[in-house]
Amino acid sequence: MSLLDNQIIFQPIIETASRAEIRAIQLAKLIRQVNWTYARVPWYRQKMDEMGVTPDDIRTLEDVRKLPFTDKQVLRETFPYGLFAVPLTEVVELHSSSGTTGKPVVVGYNQHDMDVWSECIARLACMAGVVPGDRAQMAFGYGMFTGGFGLHYGLQKLGCMVIPAGSGNTERHLQMMEDYGTTVLIATPSYAMHICEVGEKLGFDWEKSQLRVGLFGGEPCPPGLKQEIENRMHIVCTDNYGLTEVMGPGVSGECLAERDMQHIAEDHFLWEVVDPETGEPVPEGEQGELVLTPLDKQAIPVLRYRTHDLTYVVTEKCACGRTHARMKKVRSRSDDMLIIRGTNVFPSQVEDVLAGIEGLTTHYRIQVDNETGLDRMTVLVELKPEAFSDSYAEMNQFKHHIEDKLKQTLLVGVGVKLVEPGGIERSFGKTKHVQDDRVMR
Repeated sequence: MSLLDNQIIFQPIIETASRAEIRAIQLAKLIRQVNWTYARVPWYRQKMDEMGVTPDDIRTLEDVRKLPFTDKQVLRETFPYGLFAVPLTEVVELHSSSGTTGKPVVVGYNQHDMDVWSECIARLACMAGVVPGDRAQMAFGYGMFTGGFGLHYGLQKLGCMVIPAGSGNTERHLQMMEDYGTTVLIATPSYAMHICEVGEKLGFDWEKSQLRVGLFGGEPCPPGLKQEIENRMHIVCTDNYGLTEVMGPGVSGECLAERDMQHIAEDHFLWEVVDPETGEPVPEGEQGELVLTPLDKQAIPVLRYRTHDLTYVVTEKCACGRTHARMKKVRSRSDDMLIIRGTNVFPSQVEDVLAGIEGLTTHYRIQVDNETGLDRMTVLVELKPEAFSDSYAEMNQFKHHIEDKLKQTLLVGVGVKLVEPGGIERSFGKTKHVQDDRVMR
């Protein structure tokens, strides 16, 4: 490791390579990966044969567009081992998604995959300011979810002490922070905020705490929530990005130089940004759907995985010294869009409006129904203690103020329900912001 521009970089030769060097690495790995996948996974071989494509047709990075897309449905249709490219005797770890909307997505790792995964996590931890010798407390669950184990292995590779506290039992988390001198917290941003609130109620002095870094993942972290956590807990918070289907966490991470972008581990992932409707590429810097091809995945290789996450990517060198492309933090997905009376609404739009209104916490819920025959959307917002009033007139005026602000941005009328401080349930894992109860008619 070396120090560049006062920022520790885990693998400086790779992370500061020229664009030409990065593309050369990607092309060599793409060719190898397509050959590996075609030879070992019947589903891909059949799809490529149907499309008239062979591994020999992949000569440039742009040729990746000749390959078939993959989506979550493919992994469900081939459940559990239909896309595996190695014997199960070589698989050292198995993970899966929750499967709440159907069969779970199952992924496996051989030892090579585990080494790559750990390397990617160690990189993003360095970007966030984590250093060898840090004491990292894990507030992710350790089940089939990739987040807990992924961060665990990568932080150990970096040289950190990992405290495997797991999710839940917030008071115990606070006690462990105090007892063990925790310096890094790994959590979803919503649970980190909950730890902060509980700590304040119990008299925990965040300013005197040894905690200094928050590594967040598992759900989007709106700028307002991040700023509030940093101000109240006196730490630096960064996000990282990944998804089970292509590896887990470690696809990209946020450096300390530019707080709203995330460096993609380009030597391990080939990225595309496409129009969600047509699948065609969009120009650099223009928002579209992120498509990822892992370049070092052996146990279950995936070609052109459609994430449904909306972002844009830029390739100019970052102020931190890293040259790997940066993606805008994902705030919305092409498949989480709500259509309310013919108008497209994203939860991230609601977040942004609420963040600009004094007197509200970062906690909210969106409820949608059509009981009256028309789509009806209600936003539950939580008041800060200082904004709460016994005056019905004042509260009603505040409610209408929020409704007006939302309508100006969303271009459709929505209702608002004020909730008392602490009235919106906190989550230990991913926070579900939308409850869609519409009945098909």
